[in-house]
Amino acid sequence: MDNAIARARELIGSARRLAVLTGAGISAESGIPTFRDAQTGLWAQYDPMQLATEEGFRADPALVWRWYAWRRGLVAGAQPNAGHRALAAAQSRYEHLALITQNVDGLHARAGSTELIELHGNIMRTVCLDRCGFAEAAPERLPSGEPPTCPRCGGWLRPDVVWFGEMLDPEVLQAAGAQAARCDAMLVVGTSGLVYPAAGLPVGARRAGAPVITVNPEATELDGLAAVCVRGRAAEVLPRLLAAQAPG
Repeated sequence: MDNAIARARELIGSARRLAVLTGAGISAESGIPTFRDAQTGLWAQYDPMQLATEEGFRADPALVWRWYAWRRGLVAGAQPNAGHRALAAAQSRYEHLALITQNVDGLHARAGSTELIELHGNIMRTVCLDRCGFAEAAPERLPSGEPPTCPRCGGWLRPDVVWFGEMLDPEVLQAAGAQAARCDAMLVVGTSGLVYPAAGLPVGARRAGAPVITVNPEATELDGLAAVCVRGRAAEVLPRLLAAQAPG
């Protein structure tokens, strides 16, 4: 792994514009279960289509709200790990560091990262199901109810995440694609490379001539296009990979 880290540091160190794509792996290291792993205990009896689709929500709003309230509790009790902190600390050392995440937990922001692109939304934000424009970022300020009703239009409120069958926000996806297309290097952390359109971002970076570096304990679908594959956990690898380079 030392050779891979040395080569990755060389590529990252020569970049002025770095793009980073993170997935569920980095959040799992903070104790946040993946969507599938969260379907344990009481929640194991439910089909994902009951818990993470608009149709499921409209069929049983209280059930879906309780599921997300439980997951919000897990997120609130978690802390950013050394991988999150290393990315935040590295941001000032680049002309531009674009941090694109598939995660909905907000841990990157809590670690201090800015200019964050959240592809799949944020579980701590709440929006109106009927898209009247209401949004609330602080769960403690929400009206009571399971789910609460929108103070603007009276409709149901829902978590601001992308459910099955929904499209990503086109402006968010366009912003992510633009960052991938003009970066000097792209770092891909804790993602299997199976979920599109996020998995297409490293492909776009590589086509534009940027080297791709993957960090994951296991092999991923993106390893074939990577210039370097670093096997390891994000919390262990990223502090080494992103440590300030000594002056030459």
